[in-house]
Amino acid sequence: MDELEPRYTKIEKLIHTKFGQVLLEDHTGFPFGESNLYCLGNNGEIVWQAEKPDLNSHFVRVKLNDDGITLSTYANTGIACEIELSTGKLISQIAFD
Repeated sequence: MDELEPRYTKIEKLIHTKFGQVLLEDHTGFPFGESNLYCLGNNGEIVWQAEKPDLNSHFVRVKLNDDGITLSTYANTGIACEIELSTGKLISQIAFD
């Protein structure tokens, strides 16, 4: 795959995984109806968009956990989440201050 292009804003973080490349785009200006955290397959197509904790959230941080199968994320609405790496599904969430 050639150089990755962001869908709407700019790429903040890129994580290479066995499921594809996980991209976190800058949340500023990103449409609320979509997730700014998503996975691209080797063909450049979207494999999944991460499930958001609520409609008004965008992700601001992400890291691959040591287990290699989950992502830890933080949303701009004060919620920490755990995301399943293979599907983008929300596993857990907790509000923080």
